[in-house]
Amino acid sequence: MKQTFTLLLTVLALVLTISVAGAQEDGWIQIFNGENLDGWKSNENYEGFEVKDGAIVGKGNRNHLYYYKEELKNFEIKLDVKISAGGNSGVYVKSQWQDESWPVTGFELQVNASHGDPVKTGSLYNIIKIFKAPHGDNEWFNYHLILKGNTLEVRVNGELLYIYVDPLEKGGVPQDGKITEQNKRISQKGYIALQQHDPKSIPAFKNIFLKKLPD
Repeated sequence: MKQTFTLLLTVLALVLTISVAGAQEDGWIQIFNGENLDGWKSNENYEGFEVKDGAIVGKGNRNHLYYYKEELKNFEIKLDVKISAGGNSGVYVKSQWQDESWPVTGFELQVNASHGDPVKTGSLYNIIKIFKAPHGDNEWFNYHLILKGNTLEVRVNGELLYIYVDPLEKGGVPQDGKITEQNKRISQKGYIALQQHDPKSIPAFKNIFLKKLPD
């Protein structure tokens, strides 16, 4: 009996070792532990987010929660998102840290099913507009974003919505020679950030995974 138990423990340990090795080879890491906001930082001197039932939940006035461990350039991110009825939110990528206000660099992926703003989930704010949300109010959906070089691939619930190609030539020089906030941000490093839009909006985020890509 003791030998059988020892054998079972050995097999279990082997299975766990193989699983962990596979996860490391796959390259994905979990950047929200489901318990607290370690590695994340709010701006505006305001704690506009809390952890409830394994998810990051927004509350109160405008606030942005940055994954503040490192700035990223080429990467993938997957996360599950939910938004309340009439609510508005967003997921930012490649944004620079700001002490206050809406991020002015990076890209915002809209989160909106029924808010008055006609630009719905899946939209690349101020660049690509989608007017029909691919999900309902209070319904979890999955965002999968892939940023590589001058491209941004956007998937919702596994479906490819579009691949945005930034109009930059090789070397980071715009085709018209003019550097603006909009055309410089695709090639820079920046933070991932989550948005709390307003007191009437209640977004939630969970299962947040990051995969770094080679330069």
